[in-house]
Amino acid sequence: MAYEHCKDRLRPGESRMSDDFELDTDDLKRRMEGAMANLKTEFASLRTGRASGSMLEPVMVDAYGSMTPINQVGTVNVPEPRMVTINVWDKGLVGKVEKAIRESGLGINPQLNGTIIMLPIPELNEERRRELGKVAGQYAEHARVSIRNVRRDGMDQIKKAKADGMSEDDQKFWEAEVQELTDASIKLVDTALETKQAEIMQV
Repeated sequence: MAYEHCKDRLRPGESRMSDDFELDTDDLKRRMEGAMANLKTEFASLRTGRASGSMLEPVMVDAYGSMTPINQVGTVNVPEPRMVTINVWDKGLVGKVEKAIRESGLGINPQLNGTIIMLPIPELNEERRRELGKVAGQYAEHARVSIRNVRRDGMDQIKKAKADGMSEDDQKFWEAEVQELTDASIKLVDTALETKQAEIMQV
């Protein structure tokens, strides 16, 4: 994720540490990136009518006593535009993988062929596509809220430092840095949503 490192930028002739305060912008950035990563996982769970191995990323399998991603118990392939296959390495796990997919809410009916699980992707009608587009919008709004919560935490730290004697110039500087991180993150969310909704509506 492309962010400018805020702490590397100083106004000419000014010292950042004049009030012994330095906001941990790396932490804010990491938390905003976490919101974006979670959004990508949620988007991957939305079936679009076209086969994609990423749609299985949220599905976890009870394997060897722990919940495990499907790509760690088998090889996922997309041999056709509307077909995903999973070659399960341990035949003893085939039933568990099938069960995990059926219970995942993806709306896919697995078909078994030995250790190969075939997942035919049914075509979506327009009404269902619009519903999924709305769900994608809800996921994006959740990500925006998470990012704004991180922004609020940063602003609260700045306000506390101001109350402890930080100069007004430094306060404005740090507030601008937090807002810049926030704006960049929100833009990434908006772009990801636009891309996902276009993918959902593509026939």
